[in-house]
Amino acid sequence: MTEPTAGGTLFIISAPSGAGKSSLVKALLESTGEGLALSVSHTTRTPRPGEVDGRDYHFTAVERFQTMAAAGDFLEHAQVFDNFYGTSRSAVESQLAAGLDVILEIDWQGARTVRARLPDTVSLFILPPSRAALAERLAARGQDDAQVIARRMRDAVSEMSHYDEYDYLIINDLFDQAHDDLAAIIRARRMRLAPQAQRHAALLASLLAPDA
Repeated sequence: MTEPTAGGTLFIISAPSGAGKSSLVKALLESTGEGLALSVSHTTRTPRPGEVDGRDYHFTAVERFQTMAAAGDFLEHAQVFDNFYGTSRSAVESQLAAGLDVILEIDWQGARTVRARLPDTVSLFILPPSRAALAERLAARGQDDAQVIARRMRDAVSEMSHYDEYDYLIINDLFDQAHDDLAAIIRARRMRLAPQAQRHAALLASLLAPDA
């Protein structure tokens, strides 16, 4: 079923674990300013050091998550590794209806579901410059043992194989360049005729007003 079109644009950003997606999104939100919001997902995993409930994720008990999923509260939800992740339908729809552009960080499975429900969604995939760089970034986190890192590397190959389902592809080799590429996509989307005409309605009216 096709969902109703909303005022803002939903941007899906996907990447294998360790590709730098979260750091890029954080920098993008800081540099873009007003009008761009991050969708905060629900997850059943435990918080990592420094993570805050409601800011990084809505940390949710498994039983509560399953109840929400059964009630249709999620725009999409999936199991990733040993945990569940889900996107609140009402939160995203309210942000879009308010005219905000929304960033949604999800994997390729969730991206497929969201694109089917919101066809106007813009999707971006971020890749590392090499497998070696990806492995180094995962190890540098200092959060996982060698066995977990090996599993994440195997899963990363599967995740990366779906890059061709997305609208845009960004290689995160040089961080600043990757950030600029992301920002350029957001800016270009905002320059489309419909949002620009709505944003500058008063200016257009004055420019096109008949001579007094």
